[in-house]
Amino acid sequence: MPVHQVDWDAIAWTPVRRGIERKAFSGTGATLALHRLWPGHETLPHSHPHEQIVYIIEGLVDFHIGDEVLRLTGGGVALIPSNIVHYVEVVGDQPALNLDVFTPARPEYA
Repeated sequence: MPVHQVDWDAIAWTPVRRGIERKAFSGTGATLALHRLWPGHETLPHSHPHEQIVYIIEGLVDFHIGDEVLRLTGGGVALIPSNIVHYVEVVGDQPALNLDVFTPARPEYA
């Protein structure tokens, strides 16, 4: 059985909306999405049925999850339960790099 693998550096960034770009990798049960967030990006409060684990690789962000705001920096991790309204804002003038894990998988990210 061939192993499913990816080299992030070989995948082009896909624009999501103003100031947000994505690269994604999926298996049958989960999706990893690497997001590059630029200061001043378009925020979009939303929810989805997927549980989402957020891992901030670099940068400083305010993650709005339901009624809470979490300030996360490189190494910060948070859980967004399914169907909870959330969005992220970059703090400061440096971009942020964010790795999201979604379960179940998000085939629309492929």
